Amino acid sequence: MASALVFDDDYVQQFVFQKDEVLKNSFDIFIKTPDYVAAMEAIDILLAGVKQTLTNNAEIEKTISDFEELRDAFGKSKPGNIPKSSKIHKAFGTGNKTENIPEALKPFETFIKSQEPSKWIGWQIKGNEYLKLGDNCPYCATPLVGEGQKDTALAVEKEFDAAAVGHLNTLKAVIERLGKYFSEKCRENLQKVTKTKIDLTAAEVSFLTGLKAEIDGMITQLEGLRAISFFSLRDVDQISEKITPLKIDLALMDKLDSPETRSITEPVNAQLEDLLTKVGDLTGKVNRHKAKIKKAIEANQVSINTFLKSAGYKYAVEIVPEEQSYKMKLVHRDLAGHLETASKHLSYGEKNAFALVLFMHQVLSENPDLVVLDDPISSFDKNKKFAILHELFEGKASLRGRTTLLLTHDIEPAIDVIKSTKDVFQGAKPSASFLSSRGGIVKEVPIAREDIQTFARVCRANIATLQDPILQAIYLRRDYELRDEVGVEYNLLASLFKGRAVPTLQTAAENRNMSPEEKQAAEESIRDEHLPGFNYDALVAEVNDVNAIRAKFAATDVGYEKIQLFRIFNIEHDDDVIRKFINESYHIENEYVMQLNPHKFESIPEYVIDECVRMLPPII
Repeated sequence: MASALVFDDDYVQQFVFQKDEVLKNSFDIFIKTPDYVAAMEAIDILLAGVKQTLTNNAEIEKTISDFEELRDAFGKSKPGNIPKSSKIHKAFGTGNKTENIPEALKPFETFIKSQEPSKWIGWQIKGNEYLKLGDNCPYCATPLVGEGQKDTALAVEKEFDAAAVGHLNTLKAVIERLGKYFSEKCRENLQKVTKTKIDLTAAEVSFLTGLKAEIDGMITQLEGLRAISFFSLRDVDQISEKITPLKIDLALMDKLDSPETRSITEPVNAQLEDLLTKVGDLTGKVNRHKAKIKKAIEANQVSINTFLKSAGYKYAVEIVPEEQSYKMKLVHRDLAGHLETASKHLSYGEKNAFALVLFMHQVLSENPDLVVLDDPISSFDKNKKFAILHELFEGKASLRGRTTLLLTHDIEPAIDVIKSTKDVFQGAKPSASFLSSRGGIVKEVPIAREDIQTFARVCRANIATLQDPILQAIYLRRDYELRDEVGVEYNLLASLFKGRAVPTLQTAAENRNMSPEEKQAAEESIRDEHLPGFNYDALVAEVNDVNAIRAKFAATDVGYEKIQLFRIFNIEHDDDVIRKFINESYHIENEYVMQLNPHKFESIPEYVIDECVRMLPPII
C-alpha cells in the first residue's frame, strides 16, 4: 500500500471550514483535475511568448519595482495635485536644501552631501538637546565660546527634517536608476525640479503629476502583460479586445519614450502581434476550458447539495471564481450571500456530515490506495446516517470500488449495508466484522446477514443452545421483558435472580409474595414453553451459593453473561458510571429492533469485565 487518506477529528480541524473557503485547497480538489492541468498547459503555450519577455528578467522586475516606489511617493492625489503629506512634496516641495545649502550651514556641507545625509542630520539633531546643559559641544566637548557658534549648531534642526531628507535621498537614487527610461526632455525637467531652491511652481507640479500619470499607465501595462493568463481572459467576451490594449504605445507616453524603454516594449508588442494571429485558437481553447470548468463546478455542487438537502440541512455550497483560482463557499438557503467562517454557523453534527462529503471528494481527487473512516456517523440520527452512507458509497461521486475501512461503535451502519437495505449497497460489495479486545489480543468475527436478528430471537436462540439453566433463565427473563410479558413467569425469574426463597409478584397495583399455586403455575408454564427442566427451588439454592456463581462467572467467556451473573451478587460498584453500566445490564439491545448476539459478538468493554472481576465476593 503506497498511500492512505484518513477521516477523523484531526481532518475536520485541519482541512475543513477555513475562514475564506469551506474546504482547504478546494480548488485543487474540485477543479484541478488532470484535464484541467492539460488545458492550462495548452493555453500557457500560446501565451508563453508574451510572458517570457517579462518574466525571469531581473532588470525588468527591478524596473517595475522602482516605478512602483516612485509612483507611491506621489501619494493618493487628484490630477494636477501633489499632497503635502506625500514623499515627493516632503522631499522637493520646499526646495532641495541638500543641493542648495544655506550659508549658515556651509561648515556642514561635507556631511549634508554625504551618501546618507539623513542619518547624519538625525544624529546631529539628537545631540542638540544636550546644548542647554552647557557651552561645550555635546559630541567633542570643545567650548562653543565664539559668537553664534551655538546658533550654528542649532541651525541644522531649523533647516532640515531628517525624514524628509531620507525621502529625498531615496527618491534621488530611484530617479537616477530610472533615468534611462525617461526621455531626454523629461530628465532635464527632473533635474530642475529635484534641484530647485524654492517651493515647487504650478508648472513643476503639473510636470510631476503628468509624469505620475504616465508611470501609473506603464505599471498597469506591464503588470497586465505579466499577469496574462487564462484567469485574466476568463471573463472576457472578445479576447482580441483584451489583448490589443495591452500593446504599449510610447507615443502616448512621451516622458517615458527612450531607447531603453523601447528595448522593453518593442519585443513585448511584437509578441502581442504574434499572439493576435493565433487569437482564434486561443479563444477556442479558453472557451472550451471554461465550459469544462463550468461542468465540473455544476456536477460537484449538485452532488454535495443534493446530499445536504436529502439529509435535511439548509446549507449549500457554491464554487465561485477567485482572482487566480476557484473556491468553495458556504451559503444558507434562507440567507443571501456567502457565510464566512463556516465553523461558527454549523453544529457539531452538521460539521461532521459536511466534512465527510468533502472528504469523499478529496479522495476522488487524490486517489489513495486505502480510505479510513474513523467512526464517522455514530453521532447522527437514523435518517442522516443512511443519507451519509448512501452518499459515500452510492452517490454520483462515491467511494464505491475503493478499498475503504469504516470503523464505528455503531451497529446501525452494519444493519443497513448487510441486512435491511443491503440491495442498495450491493454495488459497493460491503462486508462487516466485529472487533473485540481481550488481554491485548484483538479478535475479528465476520458479521453475516443471519447474525443480525431481533434481540427476542437472539434470546430464544441462546435458550435453545446453552446448557446452563441459570444462563438460560437470564435470556428467558430478557425475552419476557422484550415482549412486555411481565406476568407471573417474569416475576418468578426476577425473584430467582434476587435469591428469594419465596418469590414475589410485583405489578403496578400490588407487591406481595406469590401464592404456592401461582408459583407452581409459573414453573409449569416455563417448563412447558421454554425450559423443560426448570426447578425454581433448586436454582434459587444455586443462585445463593457464592462459589457456584463464581464458578459460572469464570466458566463463561461471554461478557454479557458475566455481567448478568455478577449482578446476582447484588454488589454496588463505587463508580457511578460502572454501576450504571452493570445495573442496566447493557440495555443497548432495547434501543434497536436488530442486534448482534452477545453470546457470539463480544460487545462488553473489557474494563467493565475487569471491574466485575475485581469486586467478586471471596470464595466461601
